[in-house]
Amino acid sequence: MKDHHVTGHKGYFGKSDCSAEAFLDLLEDRLSVSELNFAGSVEKNIPIYAASDIEPILASDQRQALMAEWAYVFSQRSGIVVIKGALSDMETIDQTTELFNTIIEEERLESSGGDHFGERGANDRIWNSLQKLCLRDPKLFARYFASPAIAAVSEAWLGPWSQMTTQVNLVRPGGKPQVCHRDYHLGFMTLEQAERFPAHAHLFSGGLTLQGAIAHCDVPIESGPTKLLPNSQRFAAGYIAAQLPEFREIFEERFVQLPLEKGDTLFFNPALFHAAGENSSSDIHRMVNLLQVSSPMGRSLEQIDRPSMLKALYPALAELNLPRDQLDAVVAASAEAYPFPTNLDTDPPIGGLASESQAELVKRALSEGMTHETFNAALDQNFSKRLP
Repeated sequence: MKDHHVTGHKGYFGKSDCSAEAFLDLLEDRLSVSELNFAGSVEKNIPIYAASDIEPILASDQRQALMAEWAYVFSQRSGIVVIKGALSDMETIDQTTELFNTIIEEERLESSGGDHFGERGANDRIWNSLQKLCLRDPKLFARYFASPAIAAVSEAWLGPWSQMTTQVNLVRPGGKPQVCHRDYHLGFMTLEQAERFPAHAHLFSGGLTLQGAIAHCDVPIESGPTKLLPNSQRFAAGYIAAQLPEFREIFEERFVQLPLEKGDTLFFNPALFHAAGENSSSDIHRMVNLLQVSSPMGRSLEQIDRPSMLKALYPALAELNLPRDQLDAVVAASAEAYPFPTNLDTDPPIGGLASESQAELVKRALSEGMTHETFNAALDQNFSKRLP
């Protein structure tokens, strides 16, 4: 029998890979404006660009050079970019804000109000504000997203064909901060779930999405702009570390915030340690439209009707009573084990970071001894509540 001795190929990250000393050393790295060709300034380790300066560059043969600079900042430097005045039409922003406020008032009467990293009910959210804005006022939508800078910074990190999603976050005076976290994908997992993904998945997760924010009002420090930890996206085991108390303490001691003006945009690597700040103002209703842009490459080759498969399979699984490891293998080949994408209005993350997946439902149904009819109904509900 082969001796399965321990080698240097660990392959997975855990708590033992989270050295606070190494993390603190990384945070000391400083970005100089002299390293960059297009930034107007660097404040608190964050490069600042003016949309009026970069839009002519984006229309020139220097476009790729500018986008390469942004990608360099996102991956190898501080991880954050601010574009001042990316939305310059104040009338468009104000009209969009008014529409968003109308949607918030309508949804407050019927929404369950789940949130990922903040106290439930503390903020007002509009899930899928992208679709809701477009369907309610297509011309306003077109004016709002007609920003070459937003399109270019998304392309800089994700390449062409990226997928835009947006979620409004309105934090009223007295609104509490979020806890420190990394973001979607691995950042939406518990520590135990993240530990099951191989190290290389931790390293490429940050390249699958880009986080952004459009300020719908002036956002001074007292209103709680996003708390950011420059360079933290470069810490390899960061999806584990971001959930550990020692690292959350470091975050609270070291985070920076930048005030924003209406129409400014903030973009950062989703692996950056960050959190919404506390709104300690007395009169500022801080509205920000959050952008969560996704790579076009996170898709399967074929469209599969998994609900039909599972309805056919469930009686067989109930009859076969397979050992746990064999059951896990069959479920992995048939059910959707990832709870995203979903409709966060009808399937909010209540009681955790995500709702029940098809795979979790199948295993729960078998353990509870659900009848075939009861399982089919539960599966239909699991599927339908994810639809737009």
